[in-house]
Amino acid sequence: MTEEEFRLTPIDVRAQQFNKTLYGYDPASVEEMRERVANEMERLLKERATLEERIQNLREQLKALREREKAINDAVMMAQQLREVTHKAAQQEVAAILRDARTQADQMLLEARQSEVDVRQGLQQAQHQFSAYLSSFRRLLDRQMAELDALAELERNGKPPEAA
Repeated sequence: MTEEEFRLTPIDVRAQQFNKTLYGYDPASVEEMRERVANEMERLLKERATLEERIQNLREQLKALREREKAINDAVMMAQQLREVTHKAAQQEVAAILRDARTQADQMLLEARQSEVDVRQGLQQAQHQFSAYLSSFRRLLDRQMAELDALAELERNGKPPEAA
């Protein structure tokens, strides 16, 4: 007989009747033992029910914890994906900023070079103008000096200067 076939309850123990024999057991002792066995069975059945209820509660808690764990794992995965996307976007933004900065720097360098060329040309023109001015001024001074020399010569020769 297996355990499942033989299920004894406290009621079964209390209801069990024994045949009496001439030299049998003391009926009071048997009744007392039956009562003790029935009480112990009741206690064990209550304890078993309590433990089964506790097991069920623990299973529900475990299920809830597994769901939380799955939600946390999903959140961690999403956070990692978001971090990767954000990192890529930041890298792209940095690359775009660098491209813009290089373009602006190249433009500024080109403008600076053009300004340098313009300044050099202006300087050359100013130098030519200054040279031309000096030449003109020297010619003027030379004419004036020639006239002064002529006047000084006339004055030495005793002739009065002519009115111009």
